[in-house]
Amino acid sequence: MFSHVMLGANDIQQSKTFYDATLAVLGYPAGKIDPKGRCFYFSKHDVFAITKPIDGQPASKGNGSTIGFSAKSADEVNAWHAAGLANGGVAIEDAPGVREGAGMKLYLAYLLDPAGNKVCAMYRMP
Repeated sequence: MFSHVMLGANDIQQSKTFYDATLAVLGYPAGKIDPKGRCFYFSKHDVFAITKPIDGQPASKGNGSTIGFSAKSADEVNAWHAAGLANGGVAIEDAPGVREGAGMKLYLAYLLDPAGNKVCAMYRMP
């Protein structure tokens, strides 16, 4: 459904440090910075990127927006959360744990990245 997800960042290197650490826990290689200063993370099917806004204004979070990253286990979600906290992330919402609703059981953790974007890691429990 999506070709890519891109988030605004005011300090690309600070955000790259955060995403290199959190995405490494999920099995992704470090981001690559292109000649325009944008940072890209590639997998076989997905692209995630961070960039300074093209309009020159400061990056700002999308109120009501969340970008979720898939995890393979609850332990991986916890490791993602710990890596994020150690690299400039801020804990938000409830502590990492099980959430149930709409017939699903999920293990989730939420953080604000260094630019204030809301991100989470999610494991769909059997």
